[in-house]
Amino acid sequence: MIELKAGAQRVRVDQGELVGYEVEGHEYIHQKGSPGWRQSDTEMFPIIGPTDEAGFKVATPRGEAVQDQHGLLRELPYTLEEQEEQLLVFTKTYDAGDWVRNSKFPLKSTAEWLRWPYEFRFTKRFRLLREGLEIKFIVEGEEGMPFMLGYHPAFKLYTDNPTVLAGDKEIPLKAILDAGSRALEVPDCQAVTLQDIEHITIRTQDFGHFMCWTEVDNMVCLEPITFYPYAVSQENLTDGMMKLGDKAREFSVRLLPRILQSSPDAPR
Repeated sequence: MIELKAGAQRVRVDQGELVGYEVEGHEYIHQKGSPGWRQSDTEMFPIIGPTDEAGFKVATPRGEAVQDQHGLLRELPYTLEEQEEQLLVFTKTYDAGDWVRNSKFPLKSTAEWLRWPYEFRFTKRFRLLREGLEIKFIVEGEEGMPFMLGYHPAFKLYTDNPTVLAGDKEIPLKAILDAGSRALEVPDCQAVTLQDIEHITIRTQDFGHFMCWTEVDNMVCLEPITFYPYAVSQENLTDGMMKLGDKAREFSVRLLPRILQSSPDAPR
């Protein structure tokens, strides 16, 4: 477990996973062991969404890839590359065609092994700012590699009726619960605000959309995504992929607690 601290902010990261973000003693992140989800954050890459109805196969220009729900990145371990007082940098690397064992097999999946026909390097960077926590993702790999990217953080809930604001739209928790496993789509959106005891805004760059998911009333996942996977059939997931160019692609998420924005020390 590694901690970052800056003023009233405290971040806890365990092997690349954000397991805690406190500001003035208020914990924003869903805690492992609490009902709802066994993790507190993860990444969805190189695809988002389920693949079981397509036989766990995803079409690419280099032939079929074998992918389970949300891709194979989550099966790879992070390596700590850099650590400073207010900065952590983790990476994952993958060699094209390598088989990776699926941790969901056999209880939750019939696909024992996963593979992707492109090599890539994935970087996750945590940086504490005066106004909040920035999480940046950097995708490097072979030119032309198709991919989707989603970030899947879970936020702890304290009140009975929290709401999510997306532009002029107010989304009650019940609407997210009613969406079920498909998650609730929030299209063409760069920022959402979770209104609870302490409000927090999730502001993104280059993702473009959100989806919201939970099956319990004590946590909610507010997930920046590059594509909503249920907009197409599982056989056509490639339709929602972007392609990597000759340079790395960067995507960023900022967690901005309202309490820091109202502080006289917050940046103008």
